Amino acid sequence: MTSQPLKVILTRKLPEEVEARLSDLFDVMPYNDDSPMSQSALLAAVQGCDVLACTLGDRIDAQLLAQAGPQLKLIANFGAGVDHIDVQAAAAQGITVTNTPSVLAEDAADMAMALIMAVPRRLVEGVEALRQGRFVGWSPTWMLGHRVRGKKLGIIGLGRVGQAVARRARAFGLSVHYHNRNRINPHVENELEATYWESLDQMLPRVDIVCVNCPQTPATYHLLSRRRLELLHKDAYIVNVSRGNIIDEEALADMIVEKRLGGAGLDVFSREPAVNEKLMAAPNAVLLPHMASATVESRIDMGDRMLINIKMFADGHKPPDRIIPEML
Repeated sequence: MTSQPLKVILTRKLPEEVEARLSDLFDVMPYNDDSPMSQSALLAAVQGCDVLACTLGDRIDAQLLAQAGPQLKLIANFGAGVDHIDVQAAAAQGITVTNTPSVLAEDAADMAMALIMAVPRRLVEGVEALRQGRFVGWSPTWMLGHRVRGKKLGIIGLGRVGQAVARRARAFGLSVHYHNRNRINPHVENELEATYWESLDQMLPRVDIVCVNCPQTPATYHLLSRRRLELLHKDAYIVNVSRGNIIDEEALADMIVEKRLGGAGLDVFSREPAVNEKLMAAPNAVLLPHMASATVESRIDMGDRMLINIKMFADGHKPPDRIIPEML
């Protein structure tokens, strides 16, 4: 595309291996801080780079993009979700947006499965009981949870992560049900022994555990609304490793406190890094700090995927992970 190396600005400190590989190929301006850039710093970045290598913590909205310099042609997101980027506004200005899909699926599925096990078996409550000195010996009636094997798992979003969760769930003896925007390939459906529900409203009353794996889009905002949460039976569990706003968090907190749901395992929240105080106080809510993809291997794979997108763009080709607005 150009004889000069592209100027790439990083909006967050990335693993050393990733930054080193990027610096070998491009004119990289690192950001040596593990907290998000301020909006003023982001503004300076988009006005002075060819490629903005951003993360989930950056708000790349239409107002910011309207002030970007004409040289900004690529926003390379370090992550799969792009709900923090106004993809439509970027496309209108001729700016390509890419992400890093697929490399997160296995790690996110591991965390989802960990939460699926942790909530009904009360693992965090057990840890706290030990640390607080409340364990006085084995008892036939103390710290009773619920068996996982034989339960019905309802997966919302059977994409890469959802399918990886389904494979793990089958190994634990769960029956797999799913709701998706479109029914998946019959061969994959048969492999997973998954039951498709076109209607989310019909699936929810029939499952014991709900695992949210769909991306956040305008169509999925509060997909699990108060009305839909009330369709679940009172011992059902919710697990979310996707985005917090897919669930009406306030309604979920109310129902857990009022014992109208069995519990929740959440890795994401509506107003991160803030967490609903009612959820924080609920013993049957297992809460994690958005760490489903937090493995060394995943972060390096994400960096490599981002590098491929930038390199393909620099060479005048279409990056493999372009985000097409019409597909969101």
